[in-house]
Amino acid sequence: MKMMVGYDGSNSSKEALRVAKMHANAFNAKVHVVHSMESGTDSQRENIKAMEKALEWAKSYFEKENIPCDTHLLIRGLAPGEDLVVFAKEKTIDAVFVGIKRRSRVGKILMGSNAQYIILNAPCPVISVK
Repeated sequence: MKMMVGYDGSNSSKEALRVAKMHANAFNAKVHVVHSMESGTDSQRENIKAMEKALEWAKSYFEKENIPCDTHLLIRGLAPGEDLVVFAKEKTIDAVFVGIKRRSRVGKILMGSNAQYIILNAPCPVISVK
């Protein structure tokens, strides 16, 4: 079984890691921890390095429990929600875990919701975690 966690370093995404770890143990699954950035220009070099470090931490979080884990930093020009759905299709992921944050309706309209896009378009079940 293959599981994917959308990870951005937030508390809700760390909670998604925790829930995914419980499921991975129960189902003997491999976990893919994924972060998506729309662009990777030179001005974002520090953000990229910080996220690479955060992904390494996430990988060690699973490896401490002997759960196989790969990390992926996607910079493909897609919106993060769309990018994670495409990744899930490419890797034939069996379950997706995402952390969600409360947003007002206006906030969702103005900035969109990556989690909402993933929930509605993923090719597999999505577990949303607060």
